[in-house]
Amino acid sequence: MENKKASLRSRLAEHEGFLSVLASLICIVIGLALGLVVLAIINAEHALVDGLWVIISSGLKSPRNMGTVLANAAPLIMTGLSVGFAFKTGLFNIGAAGQYTLGAFGALYCAIVLQWPWYLCLLASMVFGAVWGAIPGIFKAYLNINEVISAIMFNWIGLYMVNDIMYGGGQGAMYDMASTKTYSLRKVAKQAMIPSCGMSDVFGKLQSVTIAIFIAIFFAIVIYILINKTTFGYELKACGFNKHAAQYAGINDKRNIILSMTIAGALAGMGAGLFYLSTVAEWNPQVSTALPAMGFNGISVALLACSNPIGTIFSSLFVSYITVGGTKLSTQYYTKEIADVITAIIIYLCAFSLLFRNKIRGLLAGKGGVNLGKGGNG
Repeated sequence: MENKKASLRSRLAEHEGFLSVLASLICIVIGLALGLVVLAIINAEHALVDGLWVIISSGLKSPRNMGTVLANAAPLIMTGLSVGFAFKTGLFNIGAAGQYTLGAFGALYCAIVLQWPWYLCLLASMVFGAVWGAIPGIFKAYLNINEVISAIMFNWIGLYMVNDIMYGGGQGAMYDMASTKTYSLRKVAKQAMIPSCGMSDVFGKLQSVTIAIFIAIFFAIVIYILINKTTFGYELKACGFNKHAAQYAGINDKRNIILSMTIAGALAGMGAGLFYLSTVAEWNPQVSTALPAMGFNGISVALLACSNPIGTIFSSLFVSYITVGGTKLSTQYYTKEIADVITAIIIYLCAFSLLFRNKIRGLLAGKGGVNLGKGGNG
């Protein structure tokens, strides 16, 4: 019996997926505990019942709340995949916000102006995001310009370019003077709305709940297979681990850098398509002087998931759930931004996930009497 237990602990200690999930759960638990401390500092009397408990329980209190979680989780999955995919290939795609912006423009332009159906609008959002992601990739591959610098610059170029085109001095074909936003798809382009397939009825008649969540999950599975089960994915990871060794092995590192950023951009662009074609919101080009938070939240999602595509699904649902719970906080006691503070604490702790993984591995190895560092029995 002891030998079986030791063998099980040994296998668990060597299982990176198990260690990553457990480390992420530890980050979440510690983050929520520290979040409770922050709530207590602000208002100790209401910290537990009117603070943390509201954030944790609000998503389950009504079908509409859970529907809101799903509607916001779909684009988060895509931006998380975008950042995580680039991480896997040794790149930091901080330009997901700009690619998301271009994806929103592509989807809405094809929907409102060209009157395309929803699936072609989604394809357009991918193409626009891919182009915007490819540019930093080209600069990185051929000019050795750090992708972080070029992506940040293109974030702002994309934002103001899209706003200028959409607004058009108040006369743009996509701009509705009455609402100061883009025209509502429900009024002018119903054919471009992602179908609900009955999901809105399940979630309290919330019309923004569509099959977008299933599309996002499908892409997460595709990216998982691409990275872990294909030669192309192996080459991408090889370039990320060691570009020079990959070159020596005959792998075209320049091509892979460009393709990695292009795919990452396409994923972020589709995230915007899923969000706006589900009519969760309309773009406001007149006042949108800040980059979409969804693009930067993708970094948080990817870190929490340890860049695992399947883990991205669950981390996106968690971040969306906490965010929706934060909107339900009573403004009498707390500001709604406190949920962002708690999420930020959890993401900060994710920086220590490697430390947690090594600690868990050591505990399992120690109890089992095995020395995994040397690959032998102790």
